[in-house]
Amino acid sequence: MTALTLSSSSAATLRADVVVIGIAKSGKPNGTPSVAPGAEAVEKAFGGKLGATLETLGASGGEGEVTKLPAPDGLKAPVVLAVGLGDAPADGASFSPESLRRAAGSAARALTGTAKAGFALPLTDGAESVAAVAEGALLGAYTFRAYRSKGKDKGKNGAKDSGAPLAEIAVLGAKSRDKQHKAAAERATVLAEEVARARDLINMPPNDLYPGTFAEQAKAAGKEFSVKVEVLDEKALAKGGYGGILGVGQGSQNPPRLVRLSYTHAKAAKTLALVGKGITYDSGGISLKPAGHNETMKCDMSGAAAVFSAVVAAARLGLKVNVTGWLALAENMPSGNATRPGDVLNMYNGTTVEVLNTDAEGRLVLADALTRACEESPDAVVDVATLTGAMVLALGNRIFGIMSNDEAFRAEIHETAEQAGEQAWQMPLPVELRKGMDSPVADIANMGERMGGGLVAGLFLKEFVSEGTPWAHLDIAGPAFNESGPFGYTPKGGTGSAVRTLVRLAERTADGALG
Repeated sequence: MTALTLSSSSAATLRADVVVIGIAKSGKPNGTPSVAPGAEAVEKAFGGKLGATLETLGASGGEGEVTKLPAPDGLKAPVVLAVGLGDAPADGASFSPESLRRAAGSAARALTGTAKAGFALPLTDGAESVAAVAEGALLGAYTFRAYRSKGKDKGKNGAKDSGAPLAEIAVLGAKSRDKQHKAAAERATVLAEEVARARDLINMPPNDLYPGTFAEQAKAAGKEFSVKVEVLDEKALAKGGYGGILGVGQGSQNPPRLVRLSYTHAKAAKTLALVGKGITYDSGGISLKPAGHNETMKCDMSGAAAVFSAVVAAARLGLKVNVTGWLALAENMPSGNATRPGDVLNMYNGTTVEVLNTDAEGRLVLADALTRACEESPDAVVDVATLTGAMVLALGNRIFGIMSNDEAFRAEIHETAEQAGEQAWQMPLPVELRKGMDSPVADIANMGERMGGGLVAGLFLKEFVSEGTPWAHLDIAGPAFNESGPFGYTPKGGTGSAVRTLVRLAERTADGALG
């Protein structure tokens, strides 16, 4: 993991390979970009002509734009990297935390293979700005190289690993002895490491990550961070009557698991339950996915990865809240033993479900886990899942949907996501769509009307939440796996979507800001 330090050194005197500065758009067509606060020493070294020099090189200050140039005399670092912050704030206001996160992430991605970089970005909002720069840079420095053969990413003459992530980040202008700055950096480190944990899990190939090995990873992390972990194997699931999880997993040679993670704090006043969909590979089952839709289905456990990482983060941060995490793990495969369209499953709460489409399997494993989570009477329940393609059609690839049985709680989750820097949108649960899931042979079917399919899935899950328990459903099908090019602090592949929102939710719950 990339190292993070806070440094009071000047951008001129820091010994590093690169100094990162921020620039913003001038607001005028073809205008000279403005140099953001924090880069005063660099501006001085360029004789006050840094903006004009960057304009000559084609820089505009647009968000995420990266421009490298040789450093002049007066700087210890040999290279200056200017990263675009987008439009300059009006009336002398500060750059938003998300602008800083994205800029720092873009810079860190551009510095792959670099040993040390000093980030001289604006810290005008004190600890909040320190947190944003640190978090964005650490998230942007992420790379997944576990399956790269040795030497494949070596540079010239094998002297330098050009594919290695940026090794050290120094946040310039931050004070290592300032309690708020130090706390901000420590939180950013934990958050980035846990997002990286989720990303690593999502990026692992399904021949290595299946329900059993996922459960083993949870047990190992639990031992390391004092999180209690309980694992129900296929025998325990059968004995307990978890028909949804068993029904989805019965077609695979890798049997399903239900994992319970528990972090408790002696002074906690509330308990938050998190439930994650963990389909380690989704072929669609008997309702096989068409060609071109299977290649990324290792990411269908992104919800469980987010829940796992969020519980561990809560433990590492010592939050004054009790958090339980439920990982509903199964591999959805076709075989002679697989669930068929038309089969009826007996769920954990006694509900019978007619399976009309075996590719609508996520809601089946979540239903059992939601019922089990509600048995412990938490103050609120949140489930996270790459649940429906319909949500991607509705909100695109960067925004997750929020549904809830409580409008106030739904709004709180949305606000929490915005605070965390994750894009989300509130979605309804129209009661008229429930009728489409009526079954002639069972209590409910796992499919309903095609139009509004993401909302139908939410209505199905709602059936398995205890009355009176605030519940929210996060459909992260769009942002969980980035198939296009990287941007900001978001890499290609697994993104760790919803981890930061869940951690922020746990923090707000601990602080008494929710409910």
